[in-house]
Amino acid sequence: MVTVLDTVSQSARPRHPEKVNRPETPLLRKPDWIRVRAGGSPVYEQTRQIVREHNLVTVCEEAGCPNIGECWSKKHATMMIMGEICTRACAFCNVRTGVPGPLDPGEPAQVAEAVARLGLNHVVITSVDRDDLDDGGAQHFVETIAAIRERSPATTIEILTPDFLRKDGALERVVAAKPDVFNHNLETVPSHYLTVRPGARYFHSIRLLQRVKELDPGMFTKSGIMVGLGEERNEVLQLMDDLRSADVDFITIGQYLQPTRKHHPIARFVTPDEFKSFEKVAYAKGFLMVSSSPLTRSSYHAGEDFARLRAARERQLAAD
Repeated sequence: MVTVLDTVSQSARPRHPEKVNRPETPLLRKPDWIRVRAGGSPVYEQTRQIVREHNLVTVCEEAGCPNIGECWSKKHATMMIMGEICTRACAFCNVRTGVPGPLDPGEPAQVAEAVARLGLNHVVITSVDRDDLDDGGAQHFVETIAAIRERSPATTIEILTPDFLRKDGALERVVAAKPDVFNHNLETVPSHYLTVRPGARYFHSIRLLQRVKELDPGMFTKSGIMVGLGEERNEVLQLMDDLRSADVDFITIGQYLQPTRKHHPIARFVTPDEFKSFEKVAYAKGFLMVSSSPLTRSSYHAGEDFARLRAARERQLAAD
């Protein structure tokens, strides 16, 4: 079981986050291959009840993930720490932008308790960007990892971090906490950063992933992108090469789905056959694990993928 839950208290959240003013763009009709499972099963309702009883927020809801019905029906969710207000305004993201509230010092223990009570084998922890903090929230990641290790030592931990841009020493602190998987998403090809991810820098993100391997060569690294934003195929293939040059183990590729008319428009829907082609090419380029499908997301099937990733590493070591 893999579940991640955002345990930020309601009282710590700003009541009036700032709105990002963007022009409206049309929403394209989804093709037949974009099929999502609706909620409503008994297990889905149990997951929903747990979230409500503990006054939690999930990125599944905040980001409008299309897989929420399937995942919550398996008690899988994705946890966001450090609040639900982001300091950046990425054009693809449905998480609100504004001035975040203070960190909740009790959150790491709350997360660890939730992991223990749910009996999780693998947990994924992500966060909003916290450019307002001196360390970008690195210490909060460290404390959350440590709390889970103490409360549930058998649980494997995957983190999906911001880029810690201009936060000297932050990355080193998080890697020293020894998560099992360090994930940082590129999100899109470099030519689209100014319009899709304006607060980030492509080669900084590549260097961050490379630095993780320099600090801990045994740590699994992972990154993901969305397609359908207007990128060219050769740009995606070059991005794969850039990730492999940083020795990244695992890549996820999924279809961008426009959350609202205020978000970046979908340029096109990438076909299932194209996703299959990306998967074959990625494996040929040396990735140990590839997840490429229209509904792939960073934490989708994360526990199962981690088991396969670890098995692939073992096979690689045996072959060497």
